[in-house]
Amino acid sequence: MIDRLLDIVGPKGIVSDPSEMTPYLTDWRGRKQGRAVCVVLPASTDEVAAVMRVAAEEKQPVFPLGGNTGLCYGAVPESDDAEKPGIVLSLRRMHRIRDIDTVSDIITVDAGVILAEIHQAADKIDRQFPLRLGSEGSAQVGGLISTNAGGTAVVRYGPMRDLVAGLEVVLADGRIVNDLAALRKDNTGYMLRQLFIGAEGTLGIITGAALRLFPTLSKSAHAWIDVVSPADAVKLLARFRATAGSFIEAFELVSASQFELVRRHVDRVRMPFAQLPAWSLMVELSTSDSYTDLDAMLGGLLEEGFAAGLVGDAVVAASNQQAKEIWHVRHSVSEANKKEGIGIVHDIAVRTSFVPAFIDAADKVAAERFPEATTQVVCHLGDGNVHYILMFSHDYWNTIDDQDGFALDVERAIHDVGVQFGGTFSAEHGVGRKLPAELERLCDPLRYELMQQIKHVLDPDGRMNPGVLLKSQ
Repeated sequence: MIDRLLDIVGPKGIVSDPSEMTPYLTDWRGRKQGRAVCVVLPASTDEVAAVMRVAAEEKQPVFPLGGNTGLCYGAVPESDDAEKPGIVLSLRRMHRIRDIDTVSDIITVDAGVILAEIHQAADKIDRQFPLRLGSEGSAQVGGLISTNAGGTAVVRYGPMRDLVAGLEVVLADGRIVNDLAALRKDNTGYMLRQLFIGAEGTLGIITGAALRLFPTLSKSAHAWIDVVSPADAVKLLARFRATAGSFIEAFELVSASQFELVRRHVDRVRMPFAQLPAWSLMVELSTSDSYTDLDAMLGGLLEEGFAAGLVGDAVVAASNQQAKEIWHVRHSVSEANKKEGIGIVHDIAVRTSFVPAFIDAADKVAAERFPEATTQVVCHLGDGNVHYILMFSHDYWNTIDDQDGFALDVERAIHDVGVQFGGTFSAEHGVGRKLPAELERLCDPLRYELMQQIKHVLDPDGRMNPGVLLKSQ
């Protein structure tokens, strides 16, 4: 099989030496490592299709790999069949920007293009692609679509699902679905591309995407706000929406315990407060309208917040550099947590109005059941997505015999709290290999059955990223 694949992709397109394969088999935090026959790196959609036909004939599982920045082990190859460990398929050699349409505001790219490269390409034509992540220097388009990535600007633009205008996908048998027309209107039946967004590589290989661009935001205003509680933050959000709803670019709520880890572990961060607020709101307003005075709007809203007792203190960025410093602190959270210990990160989403009650209920469960942990909260408040984190020291973690089982106990406890408030346990991180049992446990039975049927139609042999999202059959 390796010889057949070598004929398709050439010597630059295959890695079979075990020592060279290790980076492709291990999740970025170093917690889990898989195995595979080889790693294949095709350079075109046709090569991907040919590789998939070989894999189908050899009955080998296929494990798609993007930038490997996920948190749910969805890119770690694991096969239940010892004789068929499968192949890892990486699109890192497919990094071409195919076309930019400045009239329709569509950029068409290979799935291996890195997010930061899209930002650079958009900047050159005075446009922006609004997905912003701490991992934008390594996250690839295919992986971002496959996990329906979110980020800080979902409150304004929606998740990746709302930014995709078209897809090119190679199916398990090697056939190519081309849906890159990127039409604003197309009412010709089922929108099949939506099946592949958030499917985590279980239905096919995304090889190309048409993405929506937006006008460059010529003006912005940024503030780091001290609030007493999540409840006050929600009240402040309501005031912002009433006055500046269409200008809200980001509205992030972070606990003092989380920013304390950033201060402890990340160099070159500047904290504007002598003492960290119990809760920090990081707000960005932005517009492409040169007539709107965002600074005055933000100042007026903060004054109202002070008068209403919702704002304890605030720092407003006086320059672009100060704005970058504010958001650098926010985007350093993952780096800090990785250095601190073992963080069990929950990806809960509830209605924004329920966020304070959820955090309060989760705090009680964490204190009662897991007193060894400290808790951190990073919340995309504008869309109700709460990353509720239980952090365990390395020393304590190493005393646990069944670490995977313990982590699942922690996750179940917090997921159950989210479900009590009508929420989901996976807002933007996906399910991966980490949480298929939770999906089966918490998903509506009929919805779960329909997903299984869709999987069977598009991947009847169950070879596409087996064990991810849906439990292996």
